[in-house]
Amino acid sequence: MESPIRKAVRPPIAAEPLKSSKPPSQAPVKKQVPPDQTYAENFYYLKQMQGKTPMVIVLQDGEKLNGVIEWYDRTCLKVNREDGPNLMLFKSNIKYMYKAE
Repeated sequence: MESPIRKAVRPPIAAEPLKSSKPPSQAPVKKQVPPDQTYAENFYYLKQMQGKTPMVIVLQDGEKLNGVIEWYDRTCLKVNREDGPNLMLFKSNIKYMYKAE
């Protein structure tokens, strides 16, 4: 006995492709560039200046200076000292600083 010829049943193919749930093609969203400055340094200096906090400033060569920050700008700090003359320090010469105990 011969088997009958069977025809595959398929749904009709739509003329229009299926649309996805995404909105129409727009320019890709770019990540925002991080800010150039966070102002954390400025906040720290202002806090120490307002509280007249005694600071220890360690220079690149290892010398330690004690004093209170009077003012600052983009490149310098002015430090008032009790045991010596007041100093203006370039920030590039400062290795690190911390609060005196």
